[in-house]
Amino acid sequence: MLVSGETGDDAAAFALSDGSALVATVDFFTPIVDDPFDWGRIAAANAFSDVYAMGATPRLALNIAAWPVDDLPLEMLVDVLRGGKEVADRAGVVVVGGHTITDTEPKYGMVALGFADPSRIVRNSTAPESARLFLTKPIGTGMISTAIKRGVATDDQVRLAVETMTSLNDAAAVAMVEAGVDAATDVTGFGLLGHLRKMLEASGASARVDAASVPLLPGVLDLARRDVVAGGTKRNLAWLTATTDWDALTEPERLVLADAQTSGGLLIATRRTEQLVSALEARGVAHAEIGEVLAGPPGRVTVVGRIAR
Repeated sequence: MLVSGETGDDAAAFALSDGSALVATVDFFTPIVDDPFDWGRIAAANAFSDVYAMGATPRLALNIAAWPVDDLPLEMLVDVLRGGKEVADRAGVVVVGGHTITDTEPKYGMVALGFADPSRIVRNSTAPESARLFLTKPIGTGMISTAIKRGVATDDQVRLAVETMTSLNDAAAVAMVEAGVDAATDVTGFGLLGHLRKMLEASGASARVDAASVPLLPGVLDLARRDVVAGGTKRNLAWLTATTDWDALTEPERLVLADAQTSGGLLIATRRTEQLVSALEARGVAHAEIGEVLAGPPGRVTVVGRIAR
């Protein structure tokens, strides 16, 4: 084993006899948007993201589905699977079956298998002092997904959130491997600061984050102010309280930074800033520099500034 569960990394990595490494992960969840095809696309992109976060390339996938056959038509499940295959095709991943069970609540996701050069695997546990922190997607998908469920999301919010969640992290992964970054993880259920905390705890470091530099989807702060917030995001915030210095941030601003994401961007730590920026820009990958890794208590995060309105 090259990477296991000890550091809470994004995927497992196993050395193969041909000199390559097998990277393996699994992820699935209940619907977060109304359209079944979009749900399938989001779930596939989310599953592949853990492979990309390791600097690997996904090649093979298995579907995982649970379906209430007495309540929802199987044709809807077909649309979900079509969505997953559409993203898999775009990623160059072959879907070779999977497993489906009957359940009272629909669920869908994938096992994702990929390959990497063992010497270039990117871990979450190797973020050094003085490394700069970069984020490759805006945050706020959790709050917009909650807004969709409550019927208060605007058409633009839904469109941009779906575009964000169905965008692959493939080009960002290639760029970070090319640049030789120090560490990375993808931003999903623990939220931006939650995944940063896990990276810092595994690396034995702390960090400073500039709230004004964090990219957001439109209207997210307003949703937080209206308490359009999922329970998971509130649990994230409670978990972060002991390790985060929030400075002057209000409760809604804190919730935004703790928002539970689906298929978020890569959170990258690197001392090779110019090389990373050049590699990302060459591939048209949006990115923002949001902070810096520091010496200090492992997992400690200091947030400065205010979220841009």
